Amino acid sequence: MNYKARIVTEKLRQMVERFAVVVVSGARRVGKSTLLEHAFDGWQAVVFDPVVDVGNARQDPDLFLDNHPAPLILDEIQYAPELVAAIKRRVDRTRQPGQYVLTGSQQWSVLKSASESLAGRAVFLDLEGFCLAEIAEATTDGHWLKRYLDDPDDFVADPPERLPAGKTVYEQLWRGFMPEADSLELDWLGEFHRAYLRTYIERDVRLLSDVSDWQQFGRFVQLVAALTAQEINYSQLGRELGVTQHTAQRWLAMLTATFQWFAAPAYHGNTIKRISSRPKGYIADTGLACSLQMISRPQMLGGHPMAGALFETAVVAEIRKLSGTLATPPSLHHWRSHGGAEVDLLLERDGRFYPIEVKLGSRPSKGDLRGIKALRSTYQKLNIAPGLVICPTERFMRLDDTECAFPWDTR
Repeated sequence: MNYKARIVTEKLRQMVERFAVVVVSGARRVGKSTLLEHAFDGWQAVVFDPVVDVGNARQDPDLFLDNHPAPLILDEIQYAPELVAAIKRRVDRTRQPGQYVLTGSQQWSVLKSASESLAGRAVFLDLEGFCLAEIAEATTDGHWLKRYLDDPDDFVADPPERLPAGKTVYEQLWRGFMPEADSLELDWLGEFHRAYLRTYIERDVRLLSDVSDWQQFGRFVQLVAALTAQEINYSQLGRELGVTQHTAQRWLAMLTATFQWFAAPAYHGNTIKRISSRPKGYIADTGLACSLQMISRPQMLGGHPMAGALFETAVVAEIRKLSGTLATPPSLHHWRSHGGAEVDLLLERDGRFYPIEVKLGSRPSKGDLRGIKALRSTYQKLNIAPGLVICPTERFMRLDDTECAFPWDTR
């Protein structure tokens, strides 16, 4: 499998040049080890195991570090938590940058401990699945999101080009965005996603929690995949499965901690009582969602009731990935009034708001702007940038004097 350059590579290198410890976290199989192998060629790397005490690191962490001098990559650090305190002591002796790069696939336990123990000594970088530019092997220093946030008026006046033609929308959603899934034949993707889910439950979840009914937890994962791009109702989740609301919250937190789920909080503004306060949740990978929903091939997404939600999930995830390259990423919200008006995604940075609608339709129209117009009407004093409708259209187009639509596969 050919290596595809990652858009966060340069940011990662700059972090290592400035900080003693860099922690790269992300879901299993998103390419953390491969990224580090290519970004830091020549560095020694040690991969830890949940069963075997590699190099006696857990038993004697100081001796392990004596035998593995910096610069050093410590892969899957959650399996050797004893090393964190030993690393802290060494970093305190010398704050020289570029000593250790740690990776992990869990936000809880070890990574939480690392963030506390290494406060002021380490920086963190989250790695997600491929973005569209990485898939197309068209990574550059800039991307459309940076241009839009820096100067939305210039972005609208001079829109960027599309990425080179690749997979169809349905195939990309069905295939998902994990690096390994990108190169597999379609006939084998089902096996890949089933194996991924099994490995995820057996290795990650079992280390995090004492789930008593694994079949029920598997049904929970299937249920939340079906609810991607919807507001989160913990009571509903519990009722559907016959578990308590507390259990549903705990399990969803577990999915978040292992990078399988993320959420966009509701935007309140100055009219809190009129606005929904529930966050909107998304499964991290659409390919895994399709597998969990037993969607057998890409063509079956045509007319499928989940197609629009999966497309929105992919677009929001894409924006998260592009945001990760920015020195100051925007905050992500969604907005909905009790009257039913809504905006799928509302970015916030530097006191300005950037409304984005996501539509699975190749012919955007003024009717797609209802949510954005309602937002402008509700918050007339808010600094709102020109809004976007992101959809699988072939070209950039203005929908009115302020808002425009553009292809989801924009460079």
